[in-house]
Parts: sequence; structure tokens; C-alpha cells
Amino acid sequence: MELIRETEIVCPHCGESFPLQIDTSQSEQSLIEDCTVCCRPISLTICCRPGEIESVSEAAG
Repeated sequence: MELIRETEIVCPHCGESFPLQIDTSQSEQSLIEDCTVCCRPISLTICCRPGEIESVSEAAG
């Protein structure tokens, strides 16, 4: 089973979307990722099951 999955993140600052790879081996994750377009920080909360992304919440970091 492939545990790394890709999802699209929408930046709350500039509104642009970009791909992000998520390790689904952890059921709940909180992390800060910089937007690949405007470089501003995005606070992410991610819920997963092994091999599947259940939800992603983006907020200005």
C-alpha cells in the first residue's frame, strides 16, 4: 500500500493552489507549509487513514 498521497492545497493568502504530498501513516497531523506561489505560511490540519487523506483544513499561518 502506498502511504504517500498527493493533494491540492489552496493558499488562504493568495488563493492559488499547489500540490502537497502527505504521509498518510499518521492519523492526525498539524504542520506549517509555505505557499509555493506567495511563500507565506499556511497552517494545515490533516486527518488520514493509511493510504487515504480524509480531510485537510488550511488557515493563514
